[in-house]
Amino acid sequence: MNLHRRLIDSAARRPDAPAVVDEAGTRTYRELDDLAGAIARRLAALGVRRGDRVVLWADKSAAVVAAMQGVLRLGAAYVPVDGASPAGRVAALARDCGARAVCVGDARLGALRAELGADAEYLDLDVPLAADGPSPDETCEPDDLAFILYTSGSTGTPKGVCISHRAALAFVDWAVGLLDATSADRFANHAPFTFDLSVLDLYAPLTVGASVHLIPAALGYAPGQLVDLLYEREITVWYSVPSVLILMMRDGGLLDRAPSAALRAVLFAGEPFPIPYVRRLADWTSAPLFNLYGPTETNVCTFHRVEPADLGRDRPVPIGRPSCGDDVWAVRPDGAPAAEGDEGELMVDGPTVMLGYWGGEPQRGAYATGDVVRVLPGGAFDYVGRRDHMVKVRGHRIELGEVEAALAAHPDVDQVSVVVAGTAVNARLVAFIVPGPGRAPGVLELKEHSSRRLPRYMIADRFHLVPELPRTRNGKVDRTLLVERHVERTVSVT
Repeated sequence: MNLHRRLIDSAARRPDAPAVVDEAGTRTYRELDDLAGAIARRLAALGVRRGDRVVLWADKSAAVVAAMQGVLRLGAAYVPVDGASPAGRVAALARDCGARAVCVGDARLGALRAELGADAEYLDLDVPLAADGPSPDETCEPDDLAFILYTSGSTGTPKGVCISHRAALAFVDWAVGLLDATSADRFANHAPFTFDLSVLDLYAPLTVGASVHLIPAALGYAPGQLVDLLYEREITVWYSVPSVLILMMRDGGLLDRAPSAALRAVLFAGEPFPIPYVRRLADWTSAPLFNLYGPTETNVCTFHRVEPADLGRDRPVPIGRPSCGDDVWAVRPDGAPAAEGDEGELMVDGPTVMLGYWGGEPQRGAYATGDVVRVLPGGAFDYVGRRDHMVKVRGHRIELGEVEAALAAHPDVDQVSVVVAGTAVNARLVAFIVPGPGRAPGVLELKEHSSRRLPRYMIADRFHLVPELPRTRNGKVDRTLLVERHVERTVSVT
């Protein structure tokens, strides 16, 4: 069960077929395979060996896909970092996972050297690499580490979710079967490579010899251009967070066009999809709609195909039943298994569960998701909400504590609390700042400060300077009241 064998095998079967389409053009399977081999040889020359970690810091491209494959061919694990992340954050993640090398584009190399030091090993992805010579193909065990996805941490420090070859392939092979994917398919990749949604986008096509079309970050929330891409590339499988589909329907003119004849499956995950928009999407296309659910720690562990009966609901469609060979159940607050009609925390055990967090204890037994669900008749699940302050904004999982920790590091900030105001595509991060005595930090100053510590999607959208934070009776910050105050301030200004 080697994740990288998917490219090698498809390149042998379909060498001249398109594999990856990006802003620079199309790479065939032969070209992608050759580049992956060249990167593997270069990394081996830098000392990368089985079990090592390699950070990938670059914008989406076929070269980054090849770099992932090159790392895996050495039996190492790749660690993708968002191209918009500041160099300081990249350096911190590289140190945290003990990276043996960093693959980085030429434009970012200088900034990273200044943060990480000249002694680190770097591979410049913009320098042409010779494609000749044998490609490494290290045999991996199913439970060997394949990649680490860093998620937002409650202490202000990101957590590295460790995913094995077994876990990734359990999901990919399940998805290929669900979609009945073939070499004729054209998958859109909207999600960043740091987001677990991208695992399906990349590896399902490589499994069946299909093509994946990379959507650059600059177009990520450009609804009109996303709709154009859907038609012009004749995308057959679309997978994204609901916020993006809402933008395409609301602002991109998707519903004004005749249904795409090529589109044969729409998948969404990452956040609840408001039912009015699900109805509009279902009215527009006859392609099946699938709601996929699962935190990064389990990838997808439940799914639901939208049925006509779902469209009469007044809440998002269910997250459904177990997938990928996982066992999924809910536990009530008293520890008893949740029965039909009960609410409880969702538990997951099975092949897609992570190995653990990098630097922590191995994950043993079931994973407690922290998500509260309701058990439906027949055993499916409805999503109710989070047990903690982990939130989803535009599809990105964000721990409010990490955003607060970054802002609290500003010398003019005394106290800070961050909340989410609005829902779905209108959700926004709102920061309430108690300044230090005699201080009054400006919005641009706070945003610039945050940008040196956080990826773009975690920077607060609104800032309010307040004399103090409201508290509940037990002394905790009253976040509900903060949201109400934000709404009042917004209404009074508009």
